[in-house]
This record gives sequence, C-alpha cells and structure tokens, in this order.
Amino acid sequence: MENSSSTVDRAMLEHALHTVFAPWVQQLDLRVIDAQAGEVLLALPVTPQHVHVGNVVSGQTLMAAADTAMVLAVMTRAGGFKPMSTVQLQTSFLRPVPAESGVAQVRAKVLRMGRSLVFGEVRITTADEMLAAHATTTCALL
Repeated sequence: MENSSSTVDRAMLEHALHTVFAPWVQQLDLRVIDAQAGEVLLALPVTPQHVHVGNVVSGQTLMAAADTAMVLAVMTRAGGFKPMSTVQLQTSFLRPVPAESGVAQVRAKVLRMGRSLVFGEVRITTADEMLAAHATTTCALL
C-alpha cells in the first residue's frame, strides 16, 4: 500500500478507533499503519488479554479486528463515519497467531461499495507476514 496520507485523513481514523467503537473493541489497541481510499492497514498488538490457553490469539479477537478494520476502510471511501451494520463476516483461520509474535497486521479492503451494501475483504497476517486469517464481509449502510 502506498503512503497516501494526503488523500486519507489518518487522524480521523485514529480518532474513530477511540470514539466510535465499544470500549472492549478499543482495548484491541489497533493502530493505523497506512490508509488509502477503500483500504486500511492496521497493527494489532498481541497482548495477554487476547491470547487463549492454546498460547495463540483468540479467533474472537481476530474477527473483532477484521470487523473494525472494515468500518475504517468504509470510512476512507465515505469521508467519515457512517452508521453501518455487519450483515455477514465469513472468516477462515489458516494458521495461529502465536502469543509471542508481538503484532499482527490487519488489511481491510472495500471490494464494492453500493448505496446500501458494502462488500469487503480482510487479510490478517502474522509478524512474519504469513496469512493467518482471511475474511469476507458484507456491511449494510444505515
């Protein structure tokens, strides 16, 4: 992803991470690495609160990060937050994100944005850039 801070207000996205989402989602501590129209790249810190007894990041954490990233990707196309609801989030877990990995990356991309529905794709990679989870999503714009 190219550096495109001139076309997308990254500060708006960071602000949204702290104001739009529920407090438990804010605890994911997601950070915007890069953004362009229709696409965001986030860092997901791997912390003990998101690791389960298998010593890997829980699927619930990864799905919440994917869903959150898609909201931000839509914001880059809409110019700001628009109320929306996730209609479908299909996630395939391809490999674990180890507890000791430090960080995972979450890349969300809008594939098609209509007047009432948005279709997107999210890829979550491990610190060594291996694909850990792949999601497709549909969101309804409210």
